Amino acid sequence: MSQTALSDESQILIGAAGGEPQWLHLALANRHGLVAGATGTGKTVTLQILAEGFSRAGVPVFCADIKGDLSGIGRPGKPNPKVEQRAASTGMSEFGYEAAPVVFWDVFGQQGHPIRATVSEMGPLLLARLLELNDTQEGVLNIAFALADDEGLLLLDFKDLRAILAHVAERAPELSAHYGQISKATIGTIQRRLLTLEQQGAEHFFGEPALELEDLMLLAPDGRGAVNVLAADQLVQRPRLYATFLLWLLSELFEELPEAGDLARPKLVFFFDEAHLLFDGAPKALLEKVEQVVRLIRSKGVGVYFVTQNPLDVPAGVLGQLGNRVQHALRAFTAADQKAVRAAAETFRANKGFDTQEAITAMGVGEALVSCLQPGGIPGEVQRTKIRPPRSRMGVVTPEERAEILEASPLRGKYDQAVDRESAYEMLQDRAATVPVADTPHAPWGDAAPVRGGNPWGGLPTPSWGGTDAPRRRAGRRAPAPQPQPQAGGGLLAEILGGGGRRDSAAAVLAKSVARGVGSQVGGQIGRALVRGILGSILKR
Repeated sequence: MSQTALSDESQILIGAAGGEPQWLHLALANRHGLVAGATGTGKTVTLQILAEGFSRAGVPVFCADIKGDLSGIGRPGKPNPKVEQRAASTGMSEFGYEAAPVVFWDVFGQQGHPIRATVSEMGPLLLARLLELNDTQEGVLNIAFALADDEGLLLLDFKDLRAILAHVAERAPELSAHYGQISKATIGTIQRRLLTLEQQGAEHFFGEPALELEDLMLLAPDGRGAVNVLAADQLVQRPRLYATFLLWLLSELFEELPEAGDLARPKLVFFFDEAHLLFDGAPKALLEKVEQVVRLIRSKGVGVYFVTQNPLDVPAGVLGQLGNRVQHALRAFTAADQKAVRAAAETFRANKGFDTQEAITAMGVGEALVSCLQPGGIPGEVQRTKIRPPRSRMGVVTPEERAEILEASPLRGKYDQAVDRESAYEMLQDRAATVPVADTPHAPWGDAAPVRGGNPWGGLPTPSWGGTDAPRRRAGRRAPAPQPQPQAGGGLLAEILGGGGRRDSAAAVLAKSVARGVGSQVGGQIGRALVRGILGSILKR
C-alpha cells in the first residue's frame, strides 16, 4: 500500500478502503456530517481522529465528552505496536504520537472552565423546551420576557427569572389587558419547574461572565485549532439541559457569526454527540428551528456533525443536510433493528462492489462505511473503510493531567469566578423597598410599605425606575411628608381659591361651590389614575 500524509492543506485522512485512502475534503466540511453506529463499534475514535484532523488543519473544534474517554485527546498516545501496525495498514506515513491543543469546559465548573449564558441569551423558546412547558405556559414566559424588555430589567440568572415571574404574578390583572391573559396558577407551575431544574444544578449555567464565542475559536501558537472538550458525563444525565445547551450554542453561532460563504476550510466544526437527545420529544417549532440553523449555518463557515447510534434518530429534514457520512456497524436483532439497517443503507450512494445493507451488520470494530462529498459537491460512492488510529491517547486523562491542562489554558481565570451585577432581581427589590402606600385619607404619601416576612416581593410594584444605571435605593421607612391642613370654607381647594375665615359675597360663594365640584371631579380622576399606576389591580377588585 502506498503511504500517504495524515492530512494536507485541503483534506483529512479518515482511513483506507482496499488500499485507497478515504478523505474528508475541508472545503466541503461545512456541508455537515453524521457519525453513526451501535455502542462499542468505534464512534468515539472516529470523532477523535476527525477532531485531530481538523485541529491540525487549523480548524477549531467543539465536542462533547459523554463518557470521559475523549479527554485523552489532550495527551499523546502511548507507544503500541498494534496501533503502529494499523497506522501502516491504513496508509499513514510519518506516524507519531501527539497531543492536540485542548481547552476543557464544564457547565458545572468541576472538570473545566465554567460555561455560562444569560437568561436573556437563552430566550423564552429554548427555556420553554428546557422546562418542558406547554403552549400556554410558554406564552406566559414570553410575556415575562416582553415585560422585562419594556421596563429595562436585565434577565441574567435564575433569581432574575424567578423575580420577573413573581412580578408578573403580582400585576397579572393589570398586565393581562396589555400582554394577554395571565394566570397565577400557570406562573406557579413555571416556578415549580424552575425549582426542579435548579435542584439538578442548572442554575450554574445561567449567569455571568457569559461565554464569548471567539473563545471557542482559538488557535495554538503553532497554528493548530483548539479542541474544545465539554465534560458531559454529568450533563448528559440531565438530557433536557444537555440538548438545550448545545442547541443554544449552535443558535448563538448562527446569529453572531457573519456570512462567509464557501471557504477553503471551516471556521469551526461542532460535534453533537448523543444527538437523539436533541430531537426526542421536541415540539415541531423547535425541530423547524434546528433544521433552519443546520441548513443555513454552513454559510457562516460552521460544520455540524451529529454523532448517534442510529441514523433514524435524526429527523429526515436534518438528515438530508448531512453530506459526509461515517456509518459504523449496526446490529439487526429485532424487526425494528432490521428496518434501521435498511434505512441506513439507503442513505448512501451505492457501490456495486458489495451489498451495503449486508456490510452494515458484518463490519467489525474500527470499520465503517464512509461516503464523503467529492469536489463539486458530488456524494462519493460508499466504501468499506478501515479507520486510522488517532495520534493522541485513546482513553481518559487523570485528574492531575486535567488540572495541568487547565493550569496552562489561555482562558485560565477568565470564566472561573462568577459575577453577580445589578439586574432584575436587585432592581425589583429596590422598587419594593421604596414604594409609597396610602396611610390615611389625609396622608396619601405616607411611609413606604415594609417588606412582609422578608419576602422582597411583598411590596407593591411601581413603574420602572429606569435602566441598569439607575441608582440603588436603600430599604427603610420614609419620614411622612408634611400634610396641608383643611381650612374653613371648603378645604384645601377653597383655601387656594381664597378661602379662610372671612365672609364672602353670595356671588363668591356660588363661584367657589362650582369650583369645588369641578375640582372634586378632576381630583378624583387624577387620583384614580395614580392609584391604578401604583397599586396595580386593587381598584379592579
